[in-house]
Amino acid sequence: MAEDALRRPDSDAVQHNVVGLQERRLGRTILRTYRTRVDVDVVVPNDRQPRLGPKEDDELQRQIEANEGLFEPLLVEPHPELPQKYRIIDGDRRWTNSVALVSRGKEQYRQIPVEITDRTLVDEERLRVWIYIHRQRKEWDAKEKEMVAYRLVDLLGRASAANILGITVRELDKLVDVFELSEKFTNLREPGAAITWARELMGVSKKLLTPSLLDAVVAKVGQKRITNSKDLRKLRRILRDPVAKDHFLTDEGDIASSMLCIAPAERDTKTGLVGELDAAMDAMRRVPWTTLEELKGNHELLQRIDAAEALLRNLRKTLSS
Repeated sequence: MAEDALRRPDSDAVQHNVVGLQERRLGRTILRTYRTRVDVDVVVPNDRQPRLGPKEDDELQRQIEANEGLFEPLLVEPHPELPQKYRIIDGDRRWTNSVALVSRGKEQYRQIPVEITDRTLVDEERLRVWIYIHRQRKEWDAKEKEMVAYRLVDLLGRASAANILGITVRELDKLVDVFELSEKFTNLREPGAAITWARELMGVSKKLLTPSLLDAVVAKVGQKRITNSKDLRKLRRILRDPVAKDHFLTDEGDIASSMLCIAPAERDTKTGLVGELDAAMDAMRRVPWTTLEELKGNHELLQRIDAAEALLRNLRKTLSS
C-alpha cells in the first residue's frame, strides 16, 4: 500500500506533502514547490525541452549507481493533460538514465526524488526556469548556449527567444548561426566539440565564409587534416590572399601549406644580402603546390637545389666563423 502511494501523485501521501510548500526563487520566477519521491513511470519527459541530442549517458548512469540513486531531485510540474503524471521541467537526463537502469532490471533506482511545483507552468515561464538553472552550470558556456538559442527560436520565434535569454536579436542570430554550423561537423571523436569548431570558424568574416570554404573546412576537419580548432584563426590571413585561398580550397591544401603561400607582409625595404634572401624565400613560398607536384623528379631543378644548399652551407660557415 505504501509503495502504491509513492507511485500515485494524487494519493493521500503526496497530497499531505503539499502542506509543506516552500518558495524557490529562480531568477525573476518564484515557484512554490514540495519534495517527495515517485516512481519513474509517473514522470513524463517534456516534448518542448530546450536540450537537444541524445540523453543516455553511461557516465551519468555510473554516477547514479555510485550514489545509490539520484543526488539532485528532478524539478517537475503536474502534467496538464495526463492525470496522475508529472512533466519534467529540469532533469530530463537524470530521468532518462534512471529509466535506463530500471529497464536493465535494477529496480532499486525506480523511486526517484522530485521537487514538484504547485501548478503547471506556462511555456515561457518553464523555459525561463530551465535556462536560469542551466546558466548556473559549467556546461552552459561549454556547449548549451547556442543549442538553446536555436531551440528557443524554433519554439517561440526570434523576439521571444531573445527576450528570454536577455540578449539582442542580433546576438541571438549569431548563436543560431553557430549551432547550425556545428551540425555540419559530424565526424568528430567528441560530438560536443562541434560547437568549439563552429565558434572558431564563425570568428572569420562572413564575407569570406563562402559555401565552398565551409565545405572545405568541414571536410578537412573530418579527415583529421585540421586537428586544432584554434588553427582556424589563421584562415583570416589565408582567405585574404588569393593564392593561399585557392590552395586551401584544393584537395591537397591545409592550414600549414596555405600559410606558406601567403604573400609577404608590407615591411621596411631591406637591402643587401638580407633583402635578397627574403626575396628568394618569398618566391619559394608562393609557388603553388600543384606546380610542385608537376616538378617532382625534375633532374635539372634538383641539381639547382643541391647547388643552393651547398651555397647556403658555405654562407653559414663563413658568417659563423
